[in-house]
Amino acid sequence: MASPRWGTGLTMLTLTENASTIITNLTQQPGAPEGSGLRITSDSPEPGLAVTTATGAEPGDHVVTDQGATVYLDEAAATLLDDKILDASLTQEGKIEFAIAEQG
Repeated sequence: MASPRWGTGLTMLTLTENASTIITNLTQQPGAPEGSGLRITSDSPEPGLAVTTATGAEPGDHVVTDQGATVYLDEAAATLLDDKILDASLTQEGKIEFAIAEQG
């Protein structure tokens, strides 16, 4: 598993192989714009994270590319997900579920 790094040298969010595959399949559908990815935001004051598809980064987003998948993180989500691993799986109903774990 690769360890994406920001220009500051800090290790940031890492994706599992499953997460990378699912994100790539989700965001690289026929007709999807170049640079499409998954966007994770953390809107205050509600705790939690929101996950959507995005055609590109929003101003101020951090960009993580790992194993061919692109994830855009707003500032709050980037801070929350520092040193975390993002995993993904498909339910029996075909829905995508994301999970976050500590690195190492």
